[in-house]
Amino acid sequence: MSKRDYYEVLGVSKSANEAEIKKAYRKLAIKHHPDKNQGDKDAEAKFKEAAEAYEVLSNSQKKQQYDQFGHSGMGGQGFGGGGMNMDDIFDHFGDIFGGAFGGGFGGGGRRGPAQRKGSNLRVKLKLTLEDIVNGVKKKIKVNKLFAAEGVEFTNCGTCNGTGQITRVANTILGAMQTSSTCPNCKGTGQVVGKRPPGVDQNGLEKKEAVLEIEIPAGVEHGMQLNMRGKGNDAPGNGIPGDLIIVIEELEHENLTRHGNDLYYDLHLNFIDAALGTEVEIPLVDGKAKIKINPGTQSGKNLRLRNKGIPEINGYRKGDVIVNIQLWTPEKLTKEEKVILQKLKNNENFIPKPGSSKGFFDRMKEHFN
Repeated sequence: MSKRDYYEVLGVSKSANEAEIKKAYRKLAIKHHPDKNQGDKDAEAKFKEAAEAYEVLSNSQKKQQYDQFGHSGMGGQGFGGGGMNMDDIFDHFGDIFGGAFGGGFGGGGRRGPAQRKGSNLRVKLKLTLEDIVNGVKKKIKVNKLFAAEGVEFTNCGTCNGTGQITRVANTILGAMQTSSTCPNCKGTGQVVGKRPPGVDQNGLEKKEAVLEIEIPAGVEHGMQLNMRGKGNDAPGNGIPGDLIIVIEELEHENLTRHGNDLYYDLHLNFIDAALGTEVEIPLVDGKAKIKINPGTQSGKNLRLRNKGIPEINGYRKGDVIVNIQLWTPEKLTKEEKVILQKLKNNENFIPKPGSSKGFFDRMKEHFN
């Protein structure tokens, strides 16, 4: 089942500001909060859907990426997918409700100690133009933290396993009770009691892992893709962090990328340009033959439709644009010079600038 548009989920327009997005999310989350809809799976799904939409649209960087590429460009970012967890929502947006639910968002929703989330891993992935045009599956090696075997956990002595520290203060209004996350166990209620050699204080050990990742067609240099749950493990029974993949695009031998279009410089000799010919040009996958009409001018662009890079969130593909550059020989034989001297004053060899479009005219045509 395909995901709904995040703006549609929150009921706001694309021009909505931060305050409007927050207000819309708060309204939906109160309506579908698990404390008000106990046992209602549909309400729980809508609660999670609203949280996922807000997590993306409230972050300016993720919002910009979503506006440009849609769900495909998020690469698993947001709370969606198998890593979705109620405690994630409570931890991220705990201050958005104030006292709407028993002294804080999630105050009645979370039961017992919190689950910690492992740290994220960040890797650079080099891709060829062929990888980007076709999409690719790759196996990469990473050093990540795993929950070690043989680790024993005990209840935290600071919070007695509750994950919360409760304090009572006397004020002019009487005794006031406040609760905060335990600083010793970070809200989990447990600490490492016994650990094997080589295991850190959180019960984790570093090992090499081989991960298979799938890169969609159309990604760009500098784009970040997020694989939820593929990062470092968390202490105890926590949730693994994410693997953040930063795309690095390698230069192609013949083609240059501009957006979803690919450019190729075709160096053509004067004779072929004057008489016309058929030439073969390289594509990302294979080659293509194109016809050069007689009298073709230097700087002319020929366009091969739908031979470029696919949009990451659509069905359209860019074009391959062939830029013709006339090549002038640097050395001539005596015989060649004699032939060209005879042709020099021929009427057909006198330049006629007005007969062909200039650079700016061609650029105007390209963008229109």
